[in-house]
Amino acid sequence: MGRVTYGAARHRKKVRVLKAAKGFRGAPGKRWRLAQEAIVRAGVNAYRDRRRRKRDFRALWITRLTAACRMRDMSYSRFIFGLTTAGVEINRKMLSDLAIQSPEAFDALVELAKQHQPANANAA
Repeated sequence: MGRVTYGAARHRKKVRVLKAAKGFRGAPGKRWRLAQEAIVRAGVNAYRDRRRRKRDFRALWITRLTAACRMRDMSYSRFIFGLTTAGVEINRKMLSDLAIQSPEAFDALVELAKQHQPANANAA
Protein backbone atom coordinates (compact mmCIF):
# COMPACT_ATOMS: atom_id res chain seq x y z
CA MET A 1 0.00 0.00 0.00
CA GLY A 2 1.11 3.50 -0.71
CA ARG A 3 1.44 6.14 1.96
CA VAL A 4 -1.21 8.82 2.45
CA THR A 5 0.00 12.44 2.30
CA TYR A 6 -3.24 14.41 2.59
CA GLY A 7 -1.73 16.77 0.04
CA ALA A 8 -4.73 18.78 -1.17
CA ALA A 9 -6.51 18.77 2.19
CA ARG A 10 -3.35 19.80 4.05
CA HIS A 11 -2.74 22.61 1.56
CA ARG A 12 -6.31 23.90 1.97
CA LYS A 13 -5.90 23.85 5.75
CA LYS A 14 -2.64 25.77 5.57
CA VAL A 15 -4.15 28.35 3.25
CA ARG A 16 -7.11 28.77 5.60
CA VAL A 17 -4.90 29.22 8.69
CA LEU A 18 -2.45 31.59 6.99
CA LYS A 19 -5.34 33.63 5.64
CA ALA A 20 -6.73 33.93 9.18
CA ALA A 21 -3.28 35.03 10.40
CA LYS A 22 -2.93 37.63 7.66
CA GLY A 23 -1.98 40.98 9.14
CA PHE A 24 -0.39 39.52 12.26
CA ARG A 25 2.90 41.22 13.05
CA GLY A 26 6.14 39.37 12.31
CA ALA A 27 6.54 35.64 11.85
CA PRO A 28 3.06 34.51 13.00
CA GLY A 29 1.61 36.14 9.91
CA LYS A 30 3.85 34.13 7.59
CA ARG A 31 5.02 30.89 9.23
CA TRP A 32 2.74 27.88 9.51
CA ARG A 33 3.48 26.69 13.04
CA LEU A 34 3.54 30.16 14.57
CA ALA A 35 0.40 31.08 12.65
CA GLN A 36 -1.43 28.08 14.11
CA GLU A 37 -0.50 29.11 17.66
CA ALA A 38 -1.36 32.75 17.02
CA ILE A 39 -4.79 31.84 15.62
CA VAL A 40 -5.63 29.77 18.71
CA ARG A 41 -4.45 32.56 21.00
CA ALA A 42 -6.42 35.15 19.03
CA GLY A 43 -9.53 33.00 19.34
CA VAL A 44 -9.10 32.70 23.10
CA ASN A 45 -8.65 36.46 23.45
CA ALA A 46 -11.62 37.22 21.21
CA TYR A 47 -13.89 34.84 23.15
CA ARG A 48 -12.84 36.30 26.50
CA ASP A 49 -13.04 39.91 25.36
CA ARG A 50 -16.51 39.60 23.87
CA ARG A 51 -17.67 39.02 27.43
CA ARG A 52 -15.31 41.55 28.93
CA ARG A 53 -16.57 44.30 26.62
CA LYS A 54 -19.97 44.09 28.30
CA ARG A 55 -18.34 44.58 31.71
CA ASP A 56 -16.24 47.47 30.45
CA PHE A 57 -19.22 49.33 29.03
CA ARG A 58 -21.27 48.83 32.19
CA ALA A 59 -18.35 50.25 34.22
CA LEU A 60 -18.18 53.24 31.85
CA TRP A 61 -21.90 53.95 32.23
CA ILE A 62 -21.67 53.70 36.01
CA THR A 63 -18.68 56.07 36.05
CA ARG A 64 -20.61 58.59 33.97
CA LEU A 65 -23.66 58.28 36.19
CA THR A 66 -21.54 58.70 39.31
CA ALA A 67 -20.10 61.94 37.94
CA ALA A 68 -23.52 63.23 36.89
CA CYS A 69 -25.03 62.38 40.29
CA ARG A 70 -22.15 64.02 42.17
CA MET A 71 -22.76 67.22 40.20
CA ARG A 72 -26.31 67.15 41.60
CA ASP A 73 -25.28 66.43 45.22
CA MET A 74 -26.26 62.78 45.25
CA SER A 75 -24.36 59.51 45.34
CA TYR A 76 -24.76 56.92 42.60
CA SER A 77 -25.99 54.24 44.98
CA ARG A 78 -28.66 56.55 46.47
CA PHE A 79 -29.71 57.52 42.94
CA ILE A 80 -30.16 53.91 41.81
CA PHE A 81 -31.91 53.01 45.07
CA GLY A 82 -34.31 55.95 44.67
CA LEU A 83 -35.13 55.03 41.08
CA THR A 84 -35.71 51.40 42.04
CA THR A 85 -37.99 52.42 44.89
CA ALA A 86 -39.87 54.76 42.55
CA GLY A 87 -40.38 51.89 40.10
CA VAL A 88 -38.36 53.47 37.28
CA GLU A 89 -36.96 50.75 35.01
CA ILE A 90 -34.32 52.45 32.87
CA ASN A 91 -31.03 50.68 32.36
CA ARG A 92 -27.68 52.28 33.07
CA LYS A 93 -26.88 52.75 29.41
CA MET A 94 -29.98 54.86 28.86
CA LEU A 95 -29.45 56.76 32.13
CA SER A 96 -25.89 57.58 31.07
CA ASP A 97 -27.11 58.76 27.68
CA LEU A 98 -29.78 60.92 29.35
CA ALA A 99 -27.21 62.51 31.65
CA ILE A 100 -25.14 63.53 28.61
CA GLN A 101 -27.77 64.36 25.99
CA SER A 102 -30.63 65.68 28.12
CA PRO A 103 -29.50 67.08 31.49
CA GLU A 104 -32.94 68.50 32.31
CA ALA A 105 -34.54 65.05 32.02
CA PHE A 106 -31.75 63.63 34.18
CA ASP A 107 -32.40 66.39 36.75
CA ALA A 108 -36.02 65.27 36.92
CA LEU A 109 -34.91 61.68 37.57
CA VAL A 110 -32.55 62.85 40.31
CA GLU A 111 -35.41 64.75 41.97
CA LEU A 112 -37.61 61.65 41.70
CA ALA A 113 -34.86 59.56 43.29
CA LYS A 114 -34.48 62.13 46.10
CA GLN A 115 -38.21 61.97 46.83
CA HIS A 116 -38.04 58.19 47.23
CA GLN A 117 -35.18 58.10 49.73
CA PRO A 118 -35.73 56.82 53.28
CA ALA A 119 -36.37 59.60 55.80
CA ASN A 120 -33.02 59.21 57.63
CA ALA A 121 -30.91 58.96 54.46
CA ASN A 122 -31.36 62.53 53.23
CA ALA A 123 -28.09 63.58 54.88
CA ALA A 124 -26.10 62.11 51.98
